[in-house]
Amino acid sequence: MFFFPVNCLVCGKRLASRGEVLCLECEFKMPKTRFGDRMDNPVSKVFWGRVPVEIGTSLFRFEKGSPYQTLLHDLKYKGNRKAGLYLGRLLGNELKYTTFSCCDMLIPVPLHKKRYRERGYNQSEIIARGTSEVMGIPVISNLLMRSRHHHSQTSMGRYERFENVSDNFGLDPRHPDITGKKILLIDDVVTTGATLEACSQVLLNHFDCLVFIATVSCA
Repeated sequence: MFFFPVNCLVCGKRLASRGEVLCLECEFKMPKTRFGDRMDNPVSKVFWGRVPVEIGTSLFRFEKGSPYQTLLHDLKYKGNRKAGLYLGRLLGNELKYTTFSCCDMLIPVPLHKKRYRERGYNQSEIIARGTSEVMGIPVISNLLMRSRHHHSQTSMGRYERFENVSDNFGLDPRHPDITGKKILLIDDVVTTGATLEACSQVLLNHFDCLVFIATVSCA
């Protein structure tokens, strides 16, 4: 069987194994946040005064035009699930020895069923599964559901984004009881935090639980 060459998604260098996504040099140069257990890091601050999240973090900083954008673009729009698992594992390695390790379950931000049919998968769930492999924390995909297909948020400000998604989320009819649990919400990117705020609010409104947040990148 013929296999196409596998190249680093950042620099294009030929990779030694089909299981790899980035070369060692590009992985080393990734602009990781290294927020660790810092309670006052920029991601946590996004939610201050909005929703009582315990702590938030991101794997790396998202910079427009950065070659590392390719990782998220390939995952969301080119069906590259391998990139999602890879990013999830990197995220898991960053979180494994921090306060995030106390979480009982990983909850991916859900996609609306229409978008899921179009894409064939939920990129946040793929990331969560990679994180789960490293941290040994189960992924629960039947807790939250997206009840409304929202409009694109690319050109929206913070308040507009929140208005666009504030009533988008609810509990899946099959949801387990998570009373007393520590929940780690997983998403690909945090910008204004509107989506993650809405998801957190649903969980906190229905359960006596603690919510933590982790994303692959932060803008």
